[in-house]
Amino acid sequence: MTISVDTVRIVSRGEIDAALPQVDVVAAMERAFAAHARGAARLPPVGEIRFDDPPGEVHIKSGHVAGDDLFVVKVATGFYENAAQGLPSSSGLMAVFDARNGQPRAILLDGGSLTDIRTAAAGAVAAKYLAPRAVTGIGILGSGIQARLQAQYLMRVTDCRRLTVWARRAEGAAACARDLEALGFEVTVAATPEAVVAVSDLIVTTTASEAPLLNAADLRPGTHVTAIGADSDGKQELETDIFAKADLVVTDALAQARVRGDISHALKAGTIVEARIVQLGDIVTGKAAARTSEAQITIADLTGVAVQDIEIAKAVLAVIEAGAS
Repeated sequence: MTISVDTVRIVSRGEIDAALPQVDVVAAMERAFAAHARGAARLPPVGEIRFDDPPGEVHIKSGHVAGDDLFVVKVATGFYENAAQGLPSSSGLMAVFDARNGQPRAILLDGGSLTDIRTAAAGAVAAKYLAPRAVTGIGILGSGIQARLQAQYLMRVTDCRRLTVWARRAEGAAACARDLEALGFEVTVAATPEAVVAVSDLIVTTTASEAPLLNAADLRPGTHVTAIGADSDGKQELETDIFAKADLVVTDALAQARVRGDISHALKAGTIVEARIVQLGDIVTGKAAARTSEAQITIADLTGVAVQDIEIAKAVLAVIEAGAS
């Protein structure tokens, strides 16, 4: 049920879930990256709060796209010991404001689901432009909600259903494998990240690792990697030498890549220079080339940009408001 408090629409998780099937989230993310590439998005630096006991983090992302009648402030939390309390590890909400007068318009109580979904859809966009034309094997590192969603959204951009998963916890990998099999994948659980790389030419890393999981020596020609786990400083999933080996290195936002994500480590190590980094929006809009040969090694390091939150919030809210009118 939608509850109006004065002029603010409070939108429940149930309403959001009901609206999402009517939204082409992959197309929405393409619009988001295109807006960013055009310079149409005004995006303040990411706000962040880190917690030690219990370990957790809060990200605050906000922004406005020129011409839009709304702007969005998103709060996303991640507390990694929540499972012991029977709680999800991530949560959050999106606050939508009227860009013409600054008044609150809606609060989307998504519990972090819109962040999860827009992240997975961004992975699908990266694969659409950067993965080999005929993917022979998908590899997933990690076993959480993002591992499942990345695989689910990849189904929209590739016909490959052969998937290999690895996670630190064997029981987590097994549970993830069962869920992915239910989606229609043929799933193998690997004992090591190296075993995933050996049989996959489209790999997605979805962990909160603080030490590299993929090494340059293991990557074969023709492989694409999308890294989405290292969204805070201190996290790292890719060895820095991978960026020296890659033929094409892509990020969602260069300004963020300088300070967070795997590219930030490579910049510090000197294994890549900024001039070699391409923004995904420039590829979506045709300003920069996508994969140009099946032998290329391509890397997409995505740390999440507020323009993605704007586009998914805008699309979902439009469906909900249309249904209520």
